Amino acid sequence: MSYLYLALSISLELIGTSLLKASEGFSKLFPTIGVIVAFISCFFFLSLSLKTIPLNTAYAIWSGIGIVATVIISVSIWKEKINMASIVGITLILAGVVILNLFGPGHNESSSDKERSESSVAINDSMNK
Repeated sequence: MSYLYLALSISLELIGTSLLKASEGFSKLFPTIGVIVAFISCFFFLSLSLKTIPLNTAYAIWSGIGIVATVIISVSIWKEKINMASIVGITLILAGVVILNLFGPGHNESSSDKERSESSVAINDSMNK
């Protein structure tokens, strides 16, 4: 269910970003209202996904897919131009998303490592109070 929330969050972010362009600097009422509703909903569903998906993984997926899809939308709908530097940059971002998802923190962690990590967080939290 968390990945469904994440997908919904990404979709709402794309809608909000497209409406941001359509609002023309918040000078058009309905696109502006749409931006607000879309982004509030986007972050609501992102927060729900974070109940079980690690933050670094969820944000990598959210931002990676969001960047690529936004570029596709900007080229296809808004007729914006894209150059080779943009393509290389987007490819590097995608590579980073893949690396984070395959090898980032939280992967291949044994339960004892996880318990040790959680206990050190609890100790740090109690020291900071």
